[in-house]
Amino acid sequence: MTELTEIQIAPGLTFDVLTAGKADAPLVLLLHGFAESFHMWQPLAQALGAAGYRAVAPSQRGYSPGARPDTSQFDHYAFDNLVADAMAVAEQGGNARRFHLIGHDWGGSLAWAIADRTPERLASLTILSRPHPISFNRALEMPDGEQKRRSAHHRWFLEADAVPRLLADDVRWLRERHKANRVPVEATERHIAVIGSDAAMSGALAWYRARGTHHKPVGITKVPTLYIWGDADDTVGRAAAEGTGEFVSAPYRFEVLPGGGHFTADQFPDRVNALVLDHLKRNS
Repeated sequence: MTELTEIQIAPGLTFDVLTAGKADAPLVLLLHGFAESFHMWQPLAQALGAAGYRAVAPSQRGYSPGARPDTSQFDHYAFDNLVADAMAVAEQGGNARRFHLIGHDWGGSLAWAIADRTPERLASLTILSRPHPISFNRALEMPDGEQKRRSAHHRWFLEADAVPRLLADDVRWLRERHKANRVPVEATERHIAVIGSDAAMSGALAWYRARGTHHKPVGITKVPTLYIWGDADDTVGRAAAEGTGEFVSAPYRFEVLPGGGHFTADQFPDRVNALVLDHLKRNS
């Protein structure tokens, strides 16, 4: 079973957190991305708890009402603040001396950075969709323009009217995107319950507005890594995905899910659960 709790890391930063498993079990920190919420981790968190791990999945800065600094001040959502949030939640969420880290999309970007900055803290790294930042930035500059087209939304998310555009017609953009990526309707509704308001969507887009269009560079990853990519992912092309292994010097496993879209944890929860549990078992 999963439980919903709160973790406060500082005044004004109280995070809603999905947890499973015993508090003293090996820690697994799960970081969600956009356009989803921490609910994407419910099936995996439950499986981790049942397998003897402590799963901790925060609703991150801007998504949690209690951790939503002024969204018009983009410095509040600077990349280093997001990384610091994740590490502080880990410290309070369980035995964080050495833990397993899992990230999807934006959560994947944070996870790559944490692995780069503190590899000694991680027993393993699992990434869904988000390529290694070096591979991703390289793909963005390729002359065929494919990855740049796939990432065009990153640019229009910076525009002043992005929030009302995303929320228009009962959050139609998100509903259509999820449908195209074969996300179950009930999962979409759970995510909209978190990010389907002006305040929450402003918080989510503040991450993009603080960063700009390019991913923060990191070095070669030295943590055992599982990278899961769906070959129908509408935001990540094959060049960026296949190139990721060039930038991991530790044991590396690249799993392609045929027909998988951008949100594979919602689309194929059983398959993702099995891959993650095997990876963690190999790197306990």
